[in-house]
Amino acid sequence: MTRRTPALFLAVSLCACAPPQASGAARRAPAGAPALSFPLACSIGAGCEVQHYVDRDAGPGVRDYHGGRRTYEGHNGIDLRIADMAAERAGVNVLAAAPGRVARLRDGIPDVSIRAAAAPDVDGRECGNGVVIDHGGGWETQYCHLQQGSLRVRVGETVTAGEPIARVGLSGDTEFAHMHLSVRHDGQVVDPFAPAAGAGPLWDARAMKALTYKAGAVLNAGFASGPTSMQAVEDGGVPKPDANSPALVAYARAIELEGGDEVELILKGPDGAVLARDRKPLDRDKAQHLLFVGRKRPPTGWTPGTYRADYTVYRGGRAALAKSFEIRF
Repeated sequence: MTRRTPALFLAVSLCACAPPQASGAARRAPAGAPALSFPLACSIGAGCEVQHYVDRDAGPGVRDYHGGRRTYEGHNGIDLRIADMAAERAGVNVLAAAPGRVARLRDGIPDVSIRAAAAPDVDGRECGNGVVIDHGGGWETQYCHLQQGSLRVRVGETVTAGEPIARVGLSGDTEFAHMHLSVRHDGQVVDPFAPAAGAGPLWDARAMKALTYKAGAVLNAGFASGPTSMQAVEDGGVPKPDANSPALVAYARAIELEGGDEVELILKGPDGAVLARDRKPLDRDKAQHLLFVGRKRPPTGWTPGTYRADYTVYRGGRAALAKSFEIRF
């Protein structure tokens, strides 16, 4: 995943903003700031998730606006991640978060993971394909890692809030499909969740509700016909099982888990009997984590009916994340 600060023709520094207070929902955004709408044509929890927030720790540690660790050192924006490369290929629109004028853009960077053998050199072009929109009053938003050839705007054009400007891609310094959004005021990075001491978020009410802080998220869950891998899940090419498959495997990929979390996955047959189960603690924070369990087909074949999988992440002895999913033969 992206570990360097994306840049698009402009060097910036992070403002020393104060953390939000409990009454944040009742506070107003800074005067003159744009009201930001949700910038992707997808829904949190059903097609996309927040992978990282702005790093608000001025030292070597990390801290997001909520006091958690869902960020990394020096991260200067919000990463909105889509489910996998199948979704990237199908196309997920990036939307202008507020009305403004297109100030700068770049295209032509291929959609290749930086971990790939054929990855291009992106030094100085970490943002990949990107767009910067000027909202007036010193405010601007920057959209990074856009799909090559998908940009729908030109420099100098005006855009409205919610207008498609490009598609989510894999360009620049990244190893998963997502859109990195940075907000700046007078050249300084601003956290849209907590822009300044005593001020409310920049997001409009609908976006803020969609972006409710989570303890992590289940990005993918399903069934396979055999053991799977992180790369297969990311590619969106996991072979699906049927009544003749040699094995039935349940898998779940979660993001932003913490060291000490216990991750459990249980596969049950139509009669409720446990066919496979695994539970293991995490030794450190995981930006993403894949767990799968399965059973080989019995000699008599798969019993007709509904097979169920239950995935749970326990944090401090309590369920922090949970997802159940089914398949029927």
